[in-house]
Amino acid sequence: MSPPLTNRLRVLRAETGMSQSDLAEAINVSRKTISTIEVGRFVPSTVIALRLARHFDVPVESVFALAED
Repeated sequence: MSPPLTNRLRVLRAETGMSQSDLAEAINVSRKTISTIEVGRFVPSTVIALRLARHFDVPVESVFALAED
């Protein structure tokens, strides 16, 4: 079964030159949280998703999308 949610978090981080630790600190979560979101093992809360989108100054739909069946 594929993850219900896909994300571009790793791409956005790479485009801005941020490490997982840098991003985690910027949005006040752990580095492990960023890692597990990136690999699809963890679906973030709405609050975390919105913090990520705000941090990158993009709509949340530019970071996350529902996986196609």
